[in-house]
Amino acid sequence: MATERLVVIGGDAAGMSAASQARRFKSPDELEIVAFERGHFSSFSACGIPYWIGGQVPGRDDLIARTPAEHRERAIDLRMRTEVTEIDTAAGRVRSRDLESGEESWTGYDKLVIATGARPVRPPLPGIDAPGVHGVQNLDDGEALLDTLAATDGRRAVVVGAGYIGVEMAEALMNRGFEVTVLNRGEQPMATLDPDMGRLVHEAMDGLGITTVGGADVTAILTGGDGRVRAVATADAEYPADVVVLGMGVEPETTLAREAGLPLGTYGGLLTDLSMRVRGQDGIWSGGDCVEVLDLVSGRERHVPLGTHANKHGQIIGANVGGGYGTFPGVVGTAVSKVCDLEIARTGLREKDARAVGLQYVTATIESTSRAGYYPDASLMTVKMLAERRTGRLLGVQIVGREAAAKRVDIAAVALTASMTVDQMISLDLGYAPPFSPVWDPILVAARKVSGLVARS
Repeated sequence: MATERLVVIGGDAAGMSAASQARRFKSPDELEIVAFERGHFSSFSACGIPYWIGGQVPGRDDLIARTPAEHRERAIDLRMRTEVTEIDTAAGRVRSRDLESGEESWTGYDKLVIATGARPVRPPLPGIDAPGVHGVQNLDDGEALLDTLAATDGRRAVVVGAGYIGVEMAEALMNRGFEVTVLNRGEQPMATLDPDMGRLVHEAMDGLGITTVGGADVTAILTGGDGRVRAVATADAEYPADVVVLGMGVEPETTLAREAGLPLGTYGGLLTDLSMRVRGQDGIWSGGDCVEVLDLVSGRERHVPLGTHANKHGQIIGANVGGGYGTFPGVVGTAVSKVCDLEIARTGLREKDARAVGLQYVTATIESTSRAGYYPDASLMTVKMLAERRTGRLLGVQIVGREAAAKRVDIAAVALTASMTVDQMISLDLGYAPPFSPVWDPILVAARKVSGLVARS
């Protein structure tokens, strides 16, 4: 039997999970695996970078799940610092360039996995490439930022963007002793929340000592006589800065796929079928931050760049490539984050998402506590819930609170996946004891309130 060759583009979560899973199914005699990674590290946790910067994670290597050497020990030919520059689908081959030597070569494939991830949004602002301005996409970025923080005499930091990375980096910089200002284009931080819930995050960040400025559209990074950053300019103000961190979101890195004529969706991500095979391509799969996935609540494709999905995609791709079977049905959009002791969570649709797909809904917002009110250290949390008008089908949940708030969103994530109604949620047999929850869990309190609105709608 002839040996097939699997080529993987991208050496992080989705790509190397696919390679590792395929190796479990097929021996090196049956399947040769060649993987290309343009960076210095493989299989690392980008999600952990803010906590490394902030000091909660001791060192860089703690974020590396598996080194290149460990992958090679499993008969995966992982070629580091090698960038794929072209995909030739007609000939079944990829062109790559060794970034150290500049040498280029072609590698043929029988099966191909595209796991090129996402690229940070980096608008062409004046001064954006000045020393002292940093992104935090990979471990090299993290090391460069730590070097700057150690060498900087001033203690003023500006974070541009107030999404997940923005608020997490604000905490990290506070932990490093910096005075932090967050500039956000929208009026409220965390655009993945509705504005009323984002306002709670804004107020809490201000209370933590983080200056959060809404409606701040950055126009330039200003530099001093030494060429280093000195301030960030908006249309009507300047904010002094000794270091600037960009947290303006990411978009799918699908340049290779686009040039190869592969199908892309509304957000620029690759489109796949349930097996994570690229639509219309028998031997090409894709997963991770470069794909769009089905939103199970709205029924539409969306871009959701999370490590949880990337690892699942890789497992499914590897099984299918190796002769097994797996599918990825979609997501409900669950995400959690924190800034200092404030926990933030969401799943499902926001109000504007529901309106965009033509759903009529009712919504309610409640305040409750993490434990029985009489139990020590019970903390407040705010829960917002959306349900479809008349049917009562759960559409979304957002939570802002302190200790034990964020992970309660998992209850709603399961309910959304199961297409439960809020009436069905009320009957859920959730765990109760005073140290863990009130008699009525905050999620159930919200469900009861929304259920009453559904009955009257």
